[in-house]
Amino acid sequence: MNKFKDHESWEIIHIPDKPPFPPHQQPTVKVYAAVIDPKHANTLVRKLNHILPLENLRHVKRVRKQQLDGGSTHLSVILCLAGEDDSQLDVVPKEVVELIDSYQLETFITKVCRYAPLSKEEWVEQCKIWPTSFHPPTYNINGITGFSEEESHSVCTFMKLALDLAKSERQMVNAAVIVDPSTNEVIARACDQVYSCSSPINHEVTKNHDNMLLNSSATEEPNLLYDGVSCLYPWGWSNQKSCDSWHPLWHAAIVAIEDSAARDRNLFPGSRHDLAEIDHVQPALTYPSPKKQKTKSTDVNAYEELGSHTNGCPPESSRPYLCTGYDIYLIWEPCAMCAMALVHQRIKRIFYAFPNPNAGALGSVHRLQGEKSLNHHYAVFNVLLPQESLNRGGVTEKPSNVAHGVSL
Repeated sequence: MNKFKDHESWEIIHIPDKPPFPPHQQPTVKVYAAVIDPKHANTLVRKLNHILPLENLRHVKRVRKQQLDGGSTHLSVILCLAGEDDSQLDVVPKEVVELIDSYQLETFITKVCRYAPLSKEEWVEQCKIWPTSFHPPTYNINGITGFSEEESHSVCTFMKLALDLAKSERQMVNAAVIVDPSTNEVIARACDQVYSCSSPINHEVTKNHDNMLLNSSATEEPNLLYDGVSCLYPWGWSNQKSCDSWHPLWHAAIVAIEDSAARDRNLFPGSRHDLAEIDHVQPALTYPSPKKQKTKSTDVNAYEELGSHTNGCPPESSRPYLCTGYDIYLIWEPCAMCAMALVHQRIKRIFYAFPNPNAGALGSVHRLQGEKSLNHHYAVFNVLLPQESLNRGGVTEKPSNVAHGVSL
């Protein structure tokens, strides 16, 4: 029996690198342009690209081609950005002014779209203002263009696992489940361990909270019911009493990463890039520390062939490099610390259920997945849960913003 026979009601939404704008409300910037003779087009464009390349408007085509009613071709070229004041001609560089005078161009001010289109719908609307280029994502990550029935079922299964893990605590906390999507194997699972074991639960707040949460708006702050979610309250640990079982950095994602590393150390005890034994050793001043080397995965059949020679352990070269290619399922959108840790771990996809309006780093407050300066980027998805999935296990509360998901 399919325990997720109702998983069609679950919705998986891709969170793009940048917040999209309504197609008909694209942000624009003013530019100086001029109508040019088609026979001078190549020369002018070449000179303009050399004198003043449009570095921040690479998605905008420099030349706009229009067909007039009589069949003739009408070309316009972007000269440079315009100032805030439409009549402020002193912002035009001297070299551009010389081109205007040399070719006797009549300039005019128009608008072009400030940002590159994120979809074909945006691109169509942008071209109505001035032609732009649309380049779909070049990275091939399953799910960005949609999930198959089997993939959707897997996402629901692992998100349900994370939800059950979060609800197993005394109060609703964040939970993380790291999965290898190539085998659907759970690599690690963990919950928040930031707060003291003696931290009291406000039972008065939890009374009759269901209606209060369901009736609150998506823009309100999360209720105190979730004050145990470390990513929601990154500084909440400062009010806790000392206890051996807590640590200010032990957010669910961080603990799961550590569990994944511990698993690797256990499965691959002879790995050369295991730095656990030198965590507390002072760095040598005379010998450079060896760099971590990426390891190549070995086929499962090779494990069986080499089993008799390695006492049942996979060969050293087969140890995975951090969490490369893995997925992580989180109940709450991670904070900046956790999101950056997942960048360093080379996570491939992140799924979270509830947005984090306080400190969310993957859609709510920031979009770390779109930071171009990072050397790794993952895909991010918001999984909208049906109400019945929250009711299972005796938990009926629903965060005020979960019904609407994260603002795309």
